[in-house]
Amino acid sequence: MIGLDQLDIDTSGAFVEALSLAPYRDGVLNGLTFTVKDNIDVAGSRTSFGNPSWRDLHPAAIHNALCVDQLLNVGARCVGKVVADEFTYSLDGESQFFGTPLNPKAPDRVPGGSSSGSASSVACGLADLSLCTDAGGSTRVPASLCGIWGMRPSLHRISEAGVLPFMPSVSTVGVVATDLDNLNRAMRVLLRSSFHPVAKLQRILVLDDAFKLADEPVREAAEISIGKISERIDIVPERVSFSDILGWDMDLTVCNVAALRSLQTVEFESTVGDWIEHNKPELGYAFSLAYGNVKSFDRSKAFKAIDLCERLFEKIRHFLQPGTVICFPTTPTVAPLKGSLNTMESVLDFYDRIMAVTSFSGVGRLPEISAPLLSIGDCPVGLSIAAAHYQDEFLLGAAHEMFIGA
Repeated sequence: MIGLDQLDIDTSGAFVEALSLAPYRDGVLNGLTFTVKDNIDVAGSRTSFGNPSWRDLHPAAIHNALCVDQLLNVGARCVGKVVADEFTYSLDGESQFFGTPLNPKAPDRVPGGSSSGSASSVACGLADLSLCTDAGGSTRVPASLCGIWGMRPSLHRISEAGVLPFMPSVSTVGVVATDLDNLNRAMRVLLRSSFHPVAKLQRILVLDDAFKLADEPVREAAEISIGKISERIDIVPERVSFSDILGWDMDLTVCNVAALRSLQTVEFESTVGDWIEHNKPELGYAFSLAYGNVKSFDRSKAFKAIDLCERLFEKIRHFLQPGTVICFPTTPTVAPLKGSLNTMESVLDFYDRIMAVTSFSGVGRLPEISAPLLSIGDCPVGLSIAAAHYQDEFLLGAAHEMFIGA
């Protein structure tokens, strides 16, 4: 672990461009600073989407993305645009073009992606918050691996105007933050939260499938943490499987492969693939391999995936009643060592297990918060709670009840 007093922008490797955009007026985020993932527009800057050719072939933005304006409008200062994985199509945070942002909690390991610069800038103490995005886990994974707070909200609760398209059926703007208070304040601004009463926390479910996918040390640490939380707030956890939720036999691995991954592939081909085919930009080696799978995908298979995603959403929506959270390790493993994802076996083990877990909130369109509660040796791992679709305010309240003092 590196002491934060030793860090600066250059050391972090997180920044594409340092900025100092003053807030428009005072508000609930007075004194806080934030960074912006480089797939989100900031006026006067070119958005790279993690690829230099995209940046060079597109004009600078005239307007900020609306989510950027929302934070500036309540007292926060924007201090920079930060690295994103290439076309945000990655979860490891290693960029051939922009480098690997520092994970200060585990400097020899990756920060996670695709919001790698967002997580790094916050974990390095260079910003209080960062605006990022999440489809297959791009907010939650780096939050987990860098040991910070992160939230993916319910699908389309936050405006995506000025955010580059990736996977419209699943993608959402998210936030990573230094602590739960900052996360809560920023999210309530972005969610345009009202002050109506929310449900009281009544049930804690434990998603068994995610625990079975986790490495044993992660599983044990999560069980201990949940046990302590349960004892402190006097709610006994109930164990459920993905099959229990659906009422038919399916585990999270199948959920990822049969639903989320196929939908992601076909939507990415439409949102970004056409541009790549027309412009033939230089592509990073790792992304080229992934994009090869996109090009070879049989688009007719997407119809089953689209239908399955909708069925899964409906089943999850009916199962997660008001007052209920479901808990699991955010990632099944600690951050891999830099450069270690260099064989097909290592890549598949990392992506298949992580995306199986992240697919739950993805297809469920659920709000999910990753809390930096677990430690495996010197490596952090998040503990996640998710709630029903559009129960974001309840989830923020439940997180405070469960995690503050945990």
